[in-house]
Amino acid sequence: MAAALRGSLISLTKGLSVARLRPLSARPLSLAVSHNAAESPPARADSTFKVTMVPGDGVGPELMMAVKDIFKAGDIPVEFEEFHLSEVQNMASEEKLEQVLTSMKNNRVAIKGKIHTPMEYKGELASYEMRLRRKLDLFANVVHVNSLPGYSTRHNNLDLVIIREQTEGEYSSLEHESVSGVVECLKIITREKSRRIAKFAFDYATKKGRSKVTAVHKANIMKLGDGLFLQSCAEVAELYPKIKYETIIIDNCCMQLVQNPYQFDVLVMPNLYGNIIDNLAAGLVGGAGVVPGESYSAEYAVFETGARHPFAQAVGRNIANPTAMLLTAANMLRHLNLEYHSNMVSEAVKRVIKQGKVRTADLGGYASSHEFTRAVINNLSA
Repeated sequence: MAAALRGSLISLTKGLSVARLRPLSARPLSLAVSHNAAESPPARADSTFKVTMVPGDGVGPELMMAVKDIFKAGDIPVEFEEFHLSEVQNMASEEKLEQVLTSMKNNRVAIKGKIHTPMEYKGELASYEMRLRRKLDLFANVVHVNSLPGYSTRHNNLDLVIIREQTEGEYSSLEHESVSGVVECLKIITREKSRRIAKFAFDYATKKGRSKVTAVHKANIMKLGDGLFLQSCAEVAELYPKIKYETIIIDNCCMQLVQNPYQFDVLVMPNLYGNIIDNLAAGLVGGAGVVPGESYSAEYAVFETGARHPFAQAVGRNIANPTAMLLTAANMLRHLNLEYHSNMVSEAVKRVIKQGKVRTADLGGYASSHEFTRAVINNLSA
């Protein structure tokens, strides 16, 4: 029956024009193409998938150039609608933000670099990055921390997933000075959004064949706020009896990740904790330059690196590691059901790193960004 169902789905897909075929929605785990499709290159599509591209700040434009070069070399049927949005380069405005949002809503899939947020207060508390997330309701950020074959770190063969709620919590942009010298910053936790991210985490674990979900919190101090998050996770956990459920306090979680990260499988947490843990975990497998990420709403998917850093000090120096952005792009292709092309890009990247001859400085090598990109292109058909 499963084979018949798969055949029916494939037949249905073929009957749709690629231009009208919507990329997968917020469920990154739904049925993909059959395994045979990944073994040989598919026929060239009559049309292409349109994807919104926002290079962002710092080395973002350089990394996106690597993505475009590799997509061109691999004849990948994706057309980018590119928008430059930056708060630090005077390329941000309400009009430009609306253009980006319109494109993202039309295409439903985007790839973006880090839009750097200045620390100076200029009358608006919510950054453009946060406004994009809220307007698209990108509530779930997923970072898959996976060791790279051939690159040794203190902990090898790591495979864990960090799922972060990113529309409320400490990033609610609700701050005010109640009296001179006293600032109140509000952390918002709601049952609805806590249950939603918990369900997303358990669905992810179920569909990816993972066995455990760990809720990260600080309910011993924030008894009401994090207490509500924890309670919501526990309520959802009861609906998934086959998935083991555990809890851990955020500070202990940081220590345990450094000492013994193998004990974790899927971790789910509120906004700020997720931001910290994403970066900590990225450091376990090689740093910000190697970990991909993605964000989902019920309708849209935005692909961005797992550890979001503009790396401004590297701008124009041709030294940034394209690995994280290329693996992010490969995940985007899988989301679009371009399984063959996704595997082609990701395997080429991993092959170059495993060979060890062409590595950027952050991985102990001497190669430039361009040299690494050329090496990946040379390995696309290997």
